[in-house]
Order: sequence, then C-alpha cells, then structure tokens
Amino acid sequence: MIGFYIRLKSKFMLSKVKNPKLAKQGKLSYEWARSHMQILDNTIVRLKKSKPLKGITLGFCLHITKETSVLLIGAKELGANVACCGGNPLTTQDDIAAFLASQGIHTYCWAGQNAKEYDWCIEQVLNHKPQILTDDGSDMNVKAHFDKKYKALKIFGATEETTAGVNRIRAVEKQGKLRYPVISVNDAYTKHMFDNKYGTGQSTIDGYLRAMNLLLASKRIVVAGYGWVGKGVAANFRGMNAKVIVTEVDPIRALEAHMDGFDVMPMSQAAKIGEIFI
Repeated sequence: MIGFYIRLKSKFMLSKVKNPKLAKQGKLSYEWARSHMQILDNTIVRLKKSKPLKGITLGFCLHITKETSVLLIGAKELGANVACCGGNPLTTQDDIAAFLASQGIHTYCWAGQNAKEYDWCIEQVLNHKPQILTDDGSDMNVKAHFDKKYKALKIFGATEETTAGVNRIRAVEKQGKLRYPVISVNDAYTKHMFDNKYGTGQSTIDGYLRAMNLLLASKRIVVAGYGWVGKGVAANFRGMNAKVIVTEVDPIRALEAHMDGFDVMPMSQAAKIGEIFI
C-alpha cells in the first residue's frame, strides 16, 4: 500500500487516501467550488455559531469531488463528526480526498479502487458508528441493514439521492426490513431540475467533448427519452448547433418535445440517420 495515507486510532484508521501531499491542490479546488455554491455557503455561515450538528456523527458515501467537499466541510463546521467514502471510485478526486483528510474528516477513498477496497472503505465509515447516513446508490444503507457487524448501530435516519438507490431502499421496505427512515432526495423537484436537467444536460456534452473532441455543430444527435435528463441534454446540444432528434414512447412527452421544436420520431427511424445517441 505504498503511497497511501494511513493513521491508526484504536481499531480503525482515521483516514486512508492516495497521497496526502495533494491536500494543498485540493484546498484550492474546494475554495473555488465553495465560492460558486452561495446557497450552501450562506446556510453554513448562518448556522455555524449554533453548531446544530454538535455531537452527531455523519456517514457519507458519495462522489468525492470539489463540490461535495463543500458539503462535507460544512457539516464539520456545523459541529458534526464526519466520516466519508467514495460512492464511485471512477469519480474520486484524490486531491480533494487528501484535503478532506487534512481537515480532520475521516476519509476513505482513492481513485481506481477495486470492489474489495470499495467495500472496505464503506466499512470504515460505518465503524465510526454514524447516526445519520447520506448515500448515493444505497451501498452504505444496504450494508448497514444486512451486514451483521452493523446490526447494533443506532441510526436515526438517512438520505438517498439516486433513482437506483431509492429503488433498493424501497425493496428493503417491501421486505419489512427497513430499520430507519430514509429521505428520498431523488424525489425532490429541485433535484430533478438542477441535477438532472441542467447538471446532466451540461455534463453530457462535456463528456462527449472530452472523449471524442468532435465538432457538435451539424451532428445528428438522438436523445432517447424526454424526461428531465432528456430535456436538458436536448436543449444543451441544440445550443451547440447540433441537429437534435428525440425519441419518446410517452405520447405526451413526445408532443412536448415537438412543441419545444425538436424532431420526434421512433428509434427505428432515428437509428438510420443518427450519429450520436444518448
């Protein structure tokens, strides 16, 4: 494990990240992100003196990026003891992980983890005995429910952001085994609007440009579905002067796409003329 940052305290490590020397770089990214997240920053500043989370241990399993670091640091500033791990090894930013560890947040993540390492990191967070969980995909919530080692944990409640994660939690509920309430952040209107429509709408273009480095103007883009994500993707590609085609099995949404100015057709037809499919 050369190159990993390890500190020991009783039976568990305080943090484990790839390279602690990246903390300075991570701090710059954190500060940049926080300066652009005014609602969260204002909330933290407003509540900072009262320390509403004092004495509470929070466990996070989510993408460890400059954006989420603002949430994690904010929780600590509000008095919480914070432990976190990466919800997706492919998105972990090692400089941010190093910065979080340097700020006293128990951090267990690094880019490129294998399945065994990923599972181990979730266990380290649960070893801190968190009372509230914030999850992205429900891997931590599922382990808290079905791993016998954590059966005695006194968890007040949790949150889950993703559609897949909410479906897993609802499956646990249907089995009659849900141990604590879980807030479905995924059902929030603002989540759909800002995350799915505007966030994914923009990041999809970013992903394609990074992967292919192609000019999008005049390309025939086929967007499968006109839900929140489809609306954002279609609008952003149109903004890049692409020719956008929407396929949609729901007649109301298909009509909405048509009224928004997009060509609408069955996938069997779009597949013959499309160049990029989303």
